[in-house]
Amino acid sequence: MKNKSKNWFANGNAFITLPVILITALVFIPMISALFTSFQSGTPTAMTFNGLGNYQRMMSDSTFKKAFGNTFLYLLVQVPIMLFLALVVSNILNDKKLKFKGLFRTALFLPCITSLVSYSLIMKSLFSANGLVNNFLTQINVIDAPIQWLTDPFWAKVLIIFAITWRWTGYNMIFFISGMQNIEPSIYEAAEIDGATKWDQFFKITIPNLRPIILFTTITSTIGTLQLFDEVQNITGGGPANATTTLSQYIYNLSYKFTPNFGYAAAVSFVIVIAIVILSIIQTKIGGKEN
Repeated sequence: MKNKSKNWFANGNAFITLPVILITALVFIPMISALFTSFQSGTPTAMTFNGLGNYQRMMSDSTFKKAFGNTFLYLLVQVPIMLFLALVVSNILNDKKLKFKGLFRTALFLPCITSLVSYSLIMKSLFSANGLVNNFLTQINVIDAPIQWLTDPFWAKVLIIFAITWRWTGYNMIFFISGMQNIEPSIYEAAEIDGATKWDQFFKITIPNLRPIILFTTITSTIGTLQLFDEVQNITGGGPANATTTLSQYIYNLSYKFTPNFGYAAAVSFVIVIAIVILSIIQTKIGGKEN
């Protein structure tokens, strides 16, 4: 027994024992508990087994369908735009001839470390009917009347997409810049000798070499967008008429805003889990391969 104990510590397993215990207690056990809760209904103090009732309810729940559609709209529109912008900006800021690169990188990275509530309230103020954005657009004769960013269903969605793109583009930029700096400079030198333009180098050298990082940022951005909550909650409140509501906000409303229904809220949360798993597998199959 003593030899086995010594071998256990000698292999370094003792160092991972506490993290494994904490992850099991704080992540896996609550996940299993939530899964069981999704098959129950009733008040939090008197829940009873309901089988697949909560999942069947989703099929006729118009609010759930609206939140589901909004969430995937944000995913399909915002994530590609954000990643492409991050790639382009990273390519520009990776130029050795560019001055003040550190300043520009810091400025673009700062949004993702600002308070979610603070920046959401600032966005809400800037894009209000009498806000700075409408005043500026009116002064340069782009619009005749203020755009109702917060009360028009279409423009409210545009505002949410703009807000999360502004916040997270710099975050992904850091990953791309680090990847670009690991690409052998001689490859670009050979391409220039062969007459390749900057765009040719970008699409035929930079992007292929960043494939593992693009896959990583795509998966993490997908997970983050499917869990989108703070911006919608603080900027539009899910309105107007649930036009911007997301699945995460609907889960919050089911649990704390409406009459508490933890069973149905847990079932909706597992829709996000299933979507994340499926999309992650698809993205890995398409772009991952051996990487």
